[in-house]
Amino acid sequence: MPRHAVSPGQGHPRSGREPESDRSRGSPRLRLLWIGLALALPHALVLWAPAGAHPLPPQSHPARFGRLVPQLRNAFGWWNLTCPVCKGLFTAIDFGLKKEPSVAWVGSMATKICKVLKIAPPTVCQSAVQLFEGDMVEVWTRSVLRPSEACGLLLGSTCGHWDIFSSWNISLPAVPKPSPQPPKPPAPGAPVSRILFLTDLHWDHDYLEGTDPNCENPLCCRRDSGLPPASRPGAGYWGEYSKCDLPLRTLESLLSGLGPAGPFDMVYWTGDIPAHNVWHQSRQDQLRALTTVTALVKKFLGPVPVYPAVGNHETTPVNGFPPPFIEGNFSSSWLYEAMAKAWESWLPAEALHTLRIGGFYALSPRPGLRLISLNMNFCSRENFWLLINSTDPAGQLQWLVGELQAAEDRGDKVHIIGHIPPGHCLKSWSWNYYRIVARYENTLAGQFFGHTHMDEFEVFYDEETLSRPLSVAFLAPSATTYIGLNPGYRVYEIDGNYPGSSHVVLDHETYILNLTQANEPGAVPRWQRLYRARETYGLPNALPAAWHDLVYRMRGDTQLFQTFWFLYHKGHPPSEPCGMPCRLTTLCAQLSARSDSPALCRHLVPDGSFPDDQSLQPRPPLC
Repeated sequence: MPRHAVSPGQGHPRSGREPESDRSRGSPRLRLLWIGLALALPHALVLWAPAGAHPLPPQSHPARFGRLVPQLRNAFGWWNLTCPVCKGLFTAIDFGLKKEPSVAWVGSMATKICKVLKIAPPTVCQSAVQLFEGDMVEVWTRSVLRPSEACGLLLGSTCGHWDIFSSWNISLPAVPKPSPQPPKPPAPGAPVSRILFLTDLHWDHDYLEGTDPNCENPLCCRRDSGLPPASRPGAGYWGEYSKCDLPLRTLESLLSGLGPAGPFDMVYWTGDIPAHNVWHQSRQDQLRALTTVTALVKKFLGPVPVYPAVGNHETTPVNGFPPPFIEGNFSSSWLYEAMAKAWESWLPAEALHTLRIGGFYALSPRPGLRLISLNMNFCSRENFWLLINSTDPAGQLQWLVGELQAAEDRGDKVHIIGHIPPGHCLKSWSWNYYRIVARYENTLAGQFFGHTHMDEFEVFYDEETLSRPLSVAFLAPSATTYIGLNPGYRVYEIDGNYPGSSHVVLDHETYILNLTQANEPGAVPRWQRLYRARETYGLPNALPAAWHDLVYRMRGDTQLFQTFWFLYHKGHPPSEPCGMPCRLTTLCAQLSARSDSPALCRHLVPDGSFPDDQSLQPRPPLC
């Protein structure tokens, strides 16, 4: 969820033209542009706002827009705007926004909004808008400013149809679904494989010991964070319990200290390599992070095969992943090509081919197992490029169906890795993915994600009754400390490499670096196992039903939930207690592998009520 000053040849061009006069700003055409600006750019500017200690319900794009539009109408006195005039003005804006002075004006207004609303410190506002404005205006001109859609949003369905996030469905093969066949326990003494899982490393090139960990910027412990007051300590040598990312030495310590947790048969690495200074990043910075950390992984893991996935922080501006039909300077080809070059020793030619096209791939790491790495940015609520067209971007889900059907036909099992978990995706993408998982439940042996920085999971159910657990997605904790966490990583034990293996997860372990101990004078970092899942939670196995049962046991067992809450935060929970509303919302998140689906949590509160009028919806991630 680091960069020095951008040279004139980098980033987006800045116009030297002064903002237009107050009189010109008052014109109907520019008032419309102001509305578009208020809907689009500020949303991008709050993506790094630190999350609170407790889970909160996420908000979909239509819900955000729906609440904002009446306020804008009221503020700008647009109640008398007619449909023909609206469409005529938006047609003019489509043309006008293509010109550089218009982009500069949009940026100027976005900066003022950011400062007036105190979304971020002024310097952050200025840098962020300069970074985002070109992409956001390009997206706006290709999507929202289509007259029928924009006016449908502003004036209602009688003037047009706002359907940018409308429902859609992928096609499933006509092959009948086989009867559900839960995996059989492996025979005593059967081989067991260990998979190292790394996610959300977030290396901060500008991390500096002793700087202020509570600065005004969205990311601290950096060269530009200043010094803390004399009454408070500065950033620790190995990291800090604050809104800070990691120095490279901590990642080196993690990778060099893996010995007690190994040996490993392979590594799943689900992205987010750069730091959270998302307002001040260039493509050169992102590529430096990619190549530096990839080299580090290769150095310490040697011949162990590594299979990466693309995180939302790999690009700049953050979350901006255009579908493949976007070409030229706005495309993601610069990033995918660099990834293919950096990872070519790990991936076969067939995987590198689709990686270069859309950032996803499939391969066979061992006989009987197919690994699929998804680009979950094509499901992301924060990927503003999906405003253009959110229907199965890059055809990735339809491609996934083809891979799963082929695996079913061969009798193979499948692991899926990705960054953003499916329960955090746009509704139609999430519901289609849920449907795919249900169809191929016998083939799908494991799902592995990151992104939230927390230690959690998402249970999938049959679509007919939403009561039979059929799959589970494991959400592993982050390497980074952001926000207020210990550094950590995960190891999965899976049914091993032998004929007839189920390849399912048998157990998992989480390892952390206790920063309080590591940052003591003279101390050396000691990575330690925090817990084993089955032992700690009393699970009979690691199959979906066991995780379902755990959620309902935690509902009534406060001590068990407090154990989960402690481990959820990698051994460093917030000081505020997690009361019943917080507990139920957290537990609901573990049941919510399908976004915007409150029915999944209906049994958590038997009488249908919920304390303090909060809704049973999963929380947004920290990244």
